[in-house]
Amino acid sequence: MKTLIDHLSQYAAYHRDSRNVVTHFVGIPMIVLAVTALLGRPAMPLGEGGVALTPAIVVYALACLFYLRLSLGFGVAMAVILAAFVWAGAWIATFSTTAWLASGIGLFVLGWIIQFVGHYYEGRKPAFVDDLVGLLVGPLFLVAETAFALGLAHETRDAMAAHAH
Repeated sequence: MKTLIDHLSQYAAYHRDSRNVVTHFVGIPMIVLAVTALLGRPAMPLGEGGVALTPAIVVYALACLFYLRLSLGFGVAMAVILAAFVWAGAWIATFSTTAWLASGIGLFVLGWIIQFVGHYYEGRKPAFVDDLVGLLVGPLFLVAETAFALGLAHETRDAMAAHAH
């Protein structure tokens, strides 16, 4: 099984151009929000408390297991961030069917357009083309890059740099 460093290093190899990385900071959140919104329906009520199970929650739980297996610290960060996206997606899922679909599909398409513009700058195909797990690693990469910019996760940053050489 690949480690956190393996995943992040492989993903980073497809994202060396700073313009590409910037587009990912816009496009990936749009795509994640779109997916959580589109998977926010149907909702299956769980008891009397107004809590409901949706496909978004199932995908969230599985994604969190993946992230937590790689790293406790990054896994917890991803769980918190993705929970906010699931909450926002659930809110969008309360819109009328037309507004829900227009929002979800619109965010998804626009997010991918932004991603592909970034890869045009990069001159390289997206990472997920070679490894579908790259679809899960993208959001994690953004969290790691943010941590590095804040002066956090030095060991992870240094291990990635060593792995790249």
